[in-house]
Amino acid sequence: MKIVIVMGSKSDEAVGMKAVEVIKKFGVDYEIKYASAHRTPEKIKEIASMPADVFIAIAGMAAALPGSLASHTTKPVIGVPVSGKLNLDAILSIVQMPPGIPVAAVGLDRGDNAALLAIEILALKDGALKKKLDEYRNKMREKYV
Repeated sequence: MKIVIVMGSKSDEAVGMKAVEVIKKFGVDYEIKYASAHRTPEKIKEIASMPADVFIAIAGMAAALPGSLASHTTKPVIGVPVSGKLNLDAILSIVQMPPGIPVAAVGLDRGDNAALLAIEILALKDGALKKKLDEYRNKMREKYV
């Protein structure tokens, strides 16, 4: 099982590293790629054909990356809007996808939640990963109760 994290640019790395930290805790294979929906659309198509089970697409401003990636694959794509001068534009670009091309969306700069959602998807078919996820949730409960 593998997660591919795609960032629109190097400026999205801080958000991407939040996802990497969580993925490493669960021991899931991952790969990082950089591609722009507007500047390198052919690269998006290449990435969509990679052997991945789930994609995390991180982008700000127009945030077209998650939708562009989703248009080339039937695998789950989780969009992460990145904060900037106008936060609403990135959020709306991800959540307002046209019918037939769904993209899951997490909160602004929530690379960590994107990773957890990707792991939840993978855990549907991996009992050992589900057990790790259950343990993670139990630790969270203990920490906040």
